[in-house]
Amino acid sequence: MERRLAAILAADMVGYSRLMNEDEAGTLAAYRRHRRELFNPKVAQYRGRIIKLTGDGALMEFVSVVDAVAFAVEVQLALGDRNAGIPEDKQFRYRIGIHIGDVIVEEEDIYGSGVNLTARLEGLADPGGICISQTVFDQVKGKLDLGFEPLGEKQVKNIAEPVSVYRVVLDQRAAALATPVVQPSAPRRRRSRLGAAAAVLALLLAAAGGLLWWQPWQAAPEAEGRRFAYPLPDRPSIAVLPFINVSGETEQDHFAAGLTDDLITELSKVSGLFVIARHSVFAIQNTAGKIQDVAAELGVRYVLEGSLRRAGPRLRVNVKLIDALSGLSLWAERYDRDYADLFALQDDLIEKIIAALAIQLTEGEKEKLARIPTDSLEAYDYYLRAEQEGFYYSDVETYRRALSYYQRAIDLDPDFAEAHAGIARIAVDVWRNHYTFLWSGAVARKIAYDAAGQALRLDPDSARAHIVLALLQLVDGRPVEAQASARSAVAIEPNHAEILGNASLVLAHVGARAEALAGLDKALRLEPAPPPSFRLLAGVVSYIAEDYERALPLLETARDGLPMAEPAREYLAAAHAYAGEAAMAKQEVASLKKLFPETNLEHYRSLYGYWRQDDLDHHLEGLRKAGITTWPFGFEGSEADRLGAAELREVTTGRTWIGRQHNGTDFLQFFDKAGNIAYRSPNSSMTGTARIRGDRLCQRFEGHFLDRETCGYVYRNPSPASDEAEDRPRADYAHVSPHALEYFNVEDCCR
Repeated sequence: MERRLAAILAADMVGYSRLMNEDEAGTLAAYRRHRRELFNPKVAQYRGRIIKLTGDGALMEFVSVVDAVAFAVEVQLALGDRNAGIPEDKQFRYRIGIHIGDVIVEEEDIYGSGVNLTARLEGLADPGGICISQTVFDQVKGKLDLGFEPLGEKQVKNIAEPVSVYRVVLDQRAAALATPVVQPSAPRRRRSRLGAAAAVLALLLAAAGGLLWWQPWQAAPEAEGRRFAYPLPDRPSIAVLPFINVSGETEQDHFAAGLTDDLITELSKVSGLFVIARHSVFAIQNTAGKIQDVAAELGVRYVLEGSLRRAGPRLRVNVKLIDALSGLSLWAERYDRDYADLFALQDDLIEKIIAALAIQLTEGEKEKLARIPTDSLEAYDYYLRAEQEGFYYSDVETYRRALSYYQRAIDLDPDFAEAHAGIARIAVDVWRNHYTFLWSGAVARKIAYDAAGQALRLDPDSARAHIVLALLQLVDGRPVEAQASARSAVAIEPNHAEILGNASLVLAHVGARAEALAGLDKALRLEPAPPPSFRLLAGVVSYIAEDYERALPLLETARDGLPMAEPAREYLAAAHAYAGEAAMAKQEVASLKKLFPETNLEHYRSLYGYWRQDDLDHHLEGLRKAGITTWPFGFEGSEADRLGAAELREVTTGRTWIGRQHNGTDFLQFFDKAGNIAYRSPNSSMTGTARIRGDRLCQRFEGHFLDRETCGYVYRNPSPASDEAEDRPRADYAHVSPHALEYFNVEDCCR
């Protein structure tokens, strides 16, 4: 357990609940404005950090208690000026408490009695005032020209001993300490970028003797002798290698990875650049070899490499851009900044890359690069943690961890669009892949739609939100809208492998195969070492386009690398069957049945109801060729034994089924007279609705199987021929559906 002595400050908005009731939007806007325009810049000025935001206040830590008090005085005076002329009941005022105490440190948070006492001091302060403890008074008296009024000893909640409290007098002496508010170098719109880029570009052109059409990315003469794994693109190509954390603290590894990610994402918004995707650069980070070898492996001309050290509020970054053909550095830079200047630092890096490679930005790209993701660096830190989880086709704990980080980011900044998009990304993955261990299908679908919609309201140019929306629309049976959303996502981020890959999946499903394959080719070039989840996606797109030669190796590596291999084995079975490899197809089916014993064609027919009919028929035929049966466990009922509509009504209306599933699990299912059903087994309890369509019994269970209706048949069950014929146990009826094979007897509901 790490402990340390800290100068702690707690602030809280006065009358927050009342103000919210009267004007919720205005109160939230004011609070965010205070954070952005006053709290954040003053915290940076006085070397503090925001530990957490509490909805209507904040907990902060400072290196010096003198700085903490000076910060509080400046903030309260500035807020007082802003309240001048406003009726008292409409003013936004804060109470502030300051204490020096021993704290327990856990990750980025602090706990302990020192924190609790600070919160009690804040509660003792007048609206717009500051209360400090005896220990703070002892440290700052004589060091700040301030007046202090003793309030005596106070007994406060959950603190055993009385506390000596002082009030800071905010008079003319205090006003003399005020300094101008200087915003951190991370404005919402980064207007300086283009000017700086133009200046550097002008110097580069002058140095080149005025060669106006100089293009440094063009291939060097063959004599350079560099052999690349891929042909160099016809535009500047770059790989941002993972930044090396030299802090000596593994806790900062996520920050180094996050900075790498963010630079890749920002540069990917520039259509004139070719940027290698994140997984491929992280996959080679431990590869020994020269920069030229790395560039050759990835097929790029330029490599950006760097290191960082973060110590408290200070950040040091070393970075250089290298021409892999010559091995020479185009430029190198060392930054010593406050962590609060992180976005400004990123600005400068991007400016220099754009200038050094002579990139011409479109107006839309200028607009996109002129934004920062959030005003809260703490929220940004949690977002980076979520992004490092790599949670596609992951285990439940990874999903939950990523979701908690995204939610923490949103709690700190509700306007953080990409954090909302991150939640949407997980939710749509859970929904369309039917991962009910996290949410039911209905809940996951709603969360995905709500989070994607919120992200787009906050940032209409969120490519991730557009692609999530495309996947939702596709599975919801809205192909025209899905296609439009997918193309919008690609237009926003044309160099983002994840966006291109998912857009290709949508386009393949709506019948635009040529466009889908072209997008997939580009995605795989941007991600030359794709993760297993991306290989699965690429394999499915290739399979739908009937390119089995490319689909098979992609699906095989996905099968071997994913924690959940069922989808890969399903497509592999059909692809092998169509490739004429019957033995391989049957081998995949055998493995699939071990993972999913109920495997059957009717399950896939229901699951993929949103596919185009030709594609669905083609897939089902491939699975049939591979050896997958129509119904679970190969059940085949006699047509003579199948119940018709009248008989189905007889065994369902107001009746209860009592029986056993094929796997030996007992179950009970009740049907009322209005079409409602309740199902119970030792493993599940579900409610839903039932209806009779011809000679089929169709059921829909809430939160199960994407809330879709599935249909099956009921048969009279002949007695087994012998005691050994236990595949058909002794029961009056057999019910077969895409999800189960059940044997049962019927009883009246009330017995």
